[in-house]
Amino acid sequence: MDDDDECEFEYEEEDDYQIEDDGDEDMIDDDAEVEVENKYYNAKGEVDDCPKEAYNMLLEVLEREKENGSPGKWTFKALKQLVKCSFKLKKFDEMRQRYKELLEFSWPGLTRNHTEKAINKCLDVASTAGAQVLQSLYEITLERLGKDTKNQEKLWFNIKLKLANLFFETRDFNVLRGMVTELKNWCRDADGSYDVKKGTQLLTVYSLEIQMQTELKDYKTLKTLYSESLEVESAIPPPRILGIIRECGGKMFMRQGNWEDANSAFFQAFKNYDEAGHPRRIQCLKYLVLANMLASSNINPFDSTEAKPYKNDTEIVAMTDLIDAYGCNDIKRFERILKDNRSTIVDDPFIKGYIDPLLKTIRTQVLLDICKPYTRIRIPFISQELNIVDEEVEALLVGLILDNRLVGFIDQVNQLLHLGGSTTQGSRYQALQKWTAQIGGSILRSVPGLARGTIVCWPRSALVQAHSGSGKLDSALPDGGRVFFFFGHGGQALLGNSSKLLHRYKVHRRTAAKLQGPRT
Repeated sequence: MDDDDECEFEYEEEDDYQIEDDGDEDMIDDDAEVEVENKYYNAKGEVDDCPKEAYNMLLEVLEREKENGSPGKWTFKALKQLVKCSFKLKKFDEMRQRYKELLEFSWPGLTRNHTEKAINKCLDVASTAGAQVLQSLYEITLERLGKDTKNQEKLWFNIKLKLANLFFETRDFNVLRGMVTELKNWCRDADGSYDVKKGTQLLTVYSLEIQMQTELKDYKTLKTLYSESLEVESAIPPPRILGIIRECGGKMFMRQGNWEDANSAFFQAFKNYDEAGHPRRIQCLKYLVLANMLASSNINPFDSTEAKPYKNDTEIVAMTDLIDAYGCNDIKRFERILKDNRSTIVDDPFIKGYIDPLLKTIRTQVLLDICKPYTRIRIPFISQELNIVDEEVEALLVGLILDNRLVGFIDQVNQLLHLGGSTTQGSRYQALQKWTAQIGGSILRSVPGLARGTIVCWPRSALVQAHSGSGKLDSALPDGGRVFFFFGHGGQALLGNSSKLLHRYKVHRRTAAKLQGPRT
């Protein structure tokens, strides 16, 4: 027997218990009804294996009950099985027609429980029929329920929510917005405030709207919705819905670069998914590890009671090794794990977007450790340790110095990093930087048509004479007859050797030659 023949326990209304037992306990004296019953069960047994034969047998059930003059429960049950047969035979137009007949059918023993059960059963059967077929079934159901919304408002809400989820899956966000508003209004009282008794339904709507805004990348609206959803009062908040909300919140914080809050949100999402037994918990645990490393946290997420059982999961082992390598500042092992586990780590679209910040974080950690015992260190040595080019090392060093995480200055000529307090040489470089900015501004004003993002050259002697402190700056200027400047898009002017500037900023030599300054 399937769900048609089981008794119902979940409804409290008295009429919900007035359900006929379809088993052997039904003692029917009328021979005609016995024949109809037998035909129904014989047809039902063939639905899965021989849907075409079952379909014809079910039509006979309809005819026999009609001949008996009192279509009742066997007609109702036969219509339900005809929907299933039509689906298996891929007769979707026929399926819709039989489904309409089922919804319109009525007999004295029909209860609300019968109707809800039949609707849910048919919609579950058709769940793989495709978005267009499902949409039509949902709309047929809502049209039928619209005539009796007061007595079946929860069923109306559930079907409307399923239709909204379908529009989310098909990314029809314009229609979805209107449906979300309609669902939210259903959760309100007469005075316009949200009904506390409908808190669970409201959370479900919020989770759908938050997912939509996440897909649309509307982070301003998402931030507001996330805060509102956490304030919803619900007697029994469903853990799966809370998991969805928290996961989307974690992704929002990641987008903002707020690693600590993202770490907290992903941990809560993982716990909610785990409580619900939802498979999404594994993916969320990966995001938790990612946020944990980006936040430079000293706490291993697998030390928590909730995450520890998953430490040796086949999909999690790579993340476990990754965070171990991160904790040990083993950059080479870290990169090797990323390379060897593309399918479980890098191939995830969300994780892939944060691989570069993650590598930057661990390289920064290793770089700080390398610099600790030194007062002066060669940049090529750091490049070798981090397995990156000199230019990337310089970019990391500049960021650390500007953030005051590293005290020192860079000698690009000798490829050295000087660490510690200010020195005479450091003061000279600061003066040179200030002078470069000033003279760069003068060049931009004096050369007509000069655009940012270009290189110009200027006579060395003219630059030295233009500055009152030429004696000190003379030795710091590049050798040769001309000095080259690169004008960045932020307005800064960088002094340096022409070939290095051309290579680093990818400016074509021919372009640079056309923009040379006067030679006098």
